[in-house]
Amino acid sequence: MEKKRVCIIGGGAAGMMAAIVAAREGAAVTVLEHNEKTGKKILATGNGRCNLTNLYQDVSCYHSQEQNLAWEVLQQFDVQKTIRFFSELGIYTKNKNGGLYPSSMQASSVQELLEMEARYRKVKMKCREHVTGIQVLQTAPEPVFRVKTETWGYEADAVILACGSKASSIEGADGSGYTLAKSLGLKVIKPLPALVPLKGKGTYFTKWAGTRVEGKAVLKSGEQILAAAEGELQLTDYGISGIPVFQLSSQAARLLDSNAPVTVVLDFLPDFDEKGLEDFFIRRERACPYKTQRELLTGVLPKKLADVLSEGKPDRKTLIQKIKKFTVEIKGTKAFDMAQVCSGGVSLTEINPKTMECRKIPGIYLAGELLDTDGICGGYNLQWAWSSGACAGYAAAKGKEDVLC
Repeated sequence: MEKKRVCIIGGGAAGMMAAIVAAREGAAVTVLEHNEKTGKKILATGNGRCNLTNLYQDVSCYHSQEQNLAWEVLQQFDVQKTIRFFSELGIYTKNKNGGLYPSSMQASSVQELLEMEARYRKVKMKCREHVTGIQVLQTAPEPVFRVKTETWGYEADAVILACGSKASSIEGADGSGYTLAKSLGLKVIKPLPALVPLKGKGTYFTKWAGTRVEGKAVLKSGEQILAAAEGELQLTDYGISGIPVFQLSSQAARLLDSNAPVTVVLDFLPDFDEKGLEDFFIRRERACPYKTQRELLTGVLPKKLADVLSEGKPDRKTLIQKIKKFTVEIKGTKAFDMAQVCSGGVSLTEINPKTMECRKIPGIYLAGELLDTDGICGGYNLQWAWSSGACAGYAAAKGKEDVLC
């Protein structure tokens, strides 16, 4: 009996997971990768350490217009299955506040082990292949496709689109997957940068540029509070960055695209409430009556930030308001090449969440960032890649809706 031919477009996290799972299920697998090697974006994840996944999982950690469908996919190949998969490959994980990393703390370990397993499973990895189109050769009795590249045509019984998104400065992150999806008649929700710095309106940004401070960021549209995150804020010459800002950026990008007003309210001393901070300053004033309001901030906040907050020589109450509720009016996000992932992509309504198979074209499957799902920082986007890739690879090889084990 001939093996089922599965062609995977994209050799990133989702594509490599799909390839290994499909090959383990007996398929003859070919991966077509635009770059000179597979898994290039994996190498950049987690600041080069690769935050594989996160032990804390909740539907709120993922953004999508069809959040429940995304969660259904994630439940089929969950964190425990992910840990088991990578343990079998040889990864020993370290737990850092719920985020799991390879013990080597090197993303290259993950990329190398995925390639090793793929080679062992006889997966053909064709690099520097740019896919230009997908042709449906027949639909019955079983579908057959031809995946066309600039130099060749690959026939397949199933095709998995795992082309990634426009996010990243890596060559090949050109959004060509959206073009392929649209050519197949699939609905694509406008891709926008996510996990990305935000640009603000104002003239003070160059004064605080380069400052890092622990704080809290609250996303608002008008008077409505939408989300909040704490951690190290990075104050830049264009606005704000850092993980708390990244956590808010997907929602901010969607609001900005709809021309809604967007502000981020910064709290530079979240350990204090306003009354506690006032008492703190009163005690400092009594202990050091010779100090100005600006001088009272020395040793409390970084110098550049203190200079911005004390402009105009505010009185104590005004200074406290600035420290606790510094409002940045957001005018945009940085570009796709500064983004870690994309918000938007192929709508999840286009796929069966149990198999990742396209509802309109049986035999076509989708996985990874190409789909309209993006996670917050902390290993969630890789978990989406592993989950969706595993489901797609399994179903493409089996050709039916089985329980993924």
